[in-house]
Amino acid sequence: MPISGKEMLDRFQRDGWQIISRRGSHVNVGKGSEREIIPLHKELKKGLEQKLFKRLESHQER
Repeated sequence: MPISGKEMLDRFQRDGWQIISRRGSHVNVGKGSEREIIPLHKELKKGLEQKLFKRLESHQER
């Protein structure tokens, strides 16, 4: 089941990512020198959702 952009943003923030900027429905978050853009849509597409989860997992391993 796809999750929303708001839920994904909450997961990134719980992991320590900070909101850098917002433009329209897209939020730019960062942690250290890393950056990611999260669209605040009702449902994220499957590929984007997997990419963002992978990004969270890889950052937690460091």
